[in-house]
This record gives sequence, C-alpha cells and structure tokens, in this order.
Amino acid sequence: MDIIENLKGKIVVSSQAMPDEPLYKEECMLAMMASVINGGAGALRVAGARDVKNAKRFNVPVIGLTKPDKLPANWREIVYITPGLKEVRDLIDAGADIIAFDGTSREHDNCTLQDIISEIHHAGRLAMADISTPQEGINCAKLGADIISTTLAGYTLESGEPTEGPDYELLKTLVKTLDKPIILEGRIWEPEDVKKAFELGAHCVVIGSAITRPQLITRRFIEGIK
Repeated sequence: MDIIENLKGKIVVSSQAMPDEPLYKEECMLAMMASVINGGAGALRVAGARDVKNAKRFNVPVIGLTKPDKLPANWREIVYITPGLKEVRDLIDAGADIIAFDGTSREHDNCTLQDIISEIHHAGRLAMADISTPQEGINCAKLGADIISTTLAGYTLESGEPTEGPDYELLKTLVKTLDKPIILEGRIWEPEDVKKAFELGAHCVVIGSAITRPQLITRRFIEGIK
C-alpha cells in the first residue's frame, strides 16, 4: 500500500529521547517502540540511524530525522532537525521510509531546501517538511515536499511563542491552501486534540511527549498541583 495513503487517519508516535535521558538506551527505545505499536500506533517517528534501523523491525512506516545530542541555547534560531545532506544520507542508509527535515527558510548546512528534497527523492524516499509558518509550508510544497507538518510551530522566532495547545490555525490554513497531506504535530495532550485535528482535515497526527516523555508527563502533573 502507498505509504502516504497508509498514514491517513493514523496516529504516529514520536519515540525519541536525548542521549542524557534514561530512555535513550537502545533496549529502552526498542521497548518504547514495541509498546506504542502494541497500542495501535500507525507509524513511528524516530531520531538517528540507530533508532531508524530498530524501528524497521516493525511493520509500520518509519519517519526518520536527526537531532544534535544536546540542543544549544539558541535552538529557536537555528536549523537542527536533519540540517544537511550528510544527515539525509545517513537516514536513507538506515532505511527510513520518510525523511523529516527542517523546512524553514533559515540557513541549512551547506545546502538548500531544494537540495535536501532532491536528495530524498533521488533515493526513492518521501520528503516531510517540518515547518512553523504558512509561508514555509507553501514554499516547501512548491519545492516538491511530499508531506507538510506543523512540527516547528511555536518553536522558531518566525512563528512566535507557542500556543497553549496544538496550532490549529496553522493546520487550517495549510489544509485550505495546499493540495498536500498535512500533519498536525506539537503540544497534543488529549484525545480531543486528535479528534479536532482530523475534523479540521489533518492527514494524520504525530504525538510525542504525551506518550513517550515520562519526565514531561510527570512535570505537567506536578505543576498542576502547585
């Protein structure tokens, strides 16, 4: 079945951890992936070649990306998700079905957005643009990105401060403007958020922290009783 069609109406789980977090251990990440697949996840979004290779053990589409081991203090100002062609090639070699990359207009590592998309397509994979504004989504669609995701909304200087919940306004604008699959990602905490996303035309929904980041889940409860 076509991968994009297979994602329609599904929940994709972002199974990620930073190297300084307990869950980053390979056996922990594998257990996390297996758990969310058992729970019904329709695809996995994972970071780094190691986790892409492990995710391929499961019979679901794998979205691969890269991130630095530690985000710098100015992370809102820079490209850090799959920033260049080397990272794209590493993910291709690892077997990712879809390559997610920073689709903003900010400076990438010695390449352009067109270079990244062309490299992904040359390998026969799908290009997923993580964007933060409508114009970025429009630009990536024109350049040939196969999928547009709201991943970076509220996490760049260009998109301003994050909304309380998911950026539904960005989702609505992209769905109305583009003839591309639009993914809602970012600050999804409740089943109602997912239901609303599909009502607004999201092709699929990516959930990360609410499922796979226990330290953030715990912190929400702690802050809720202060």
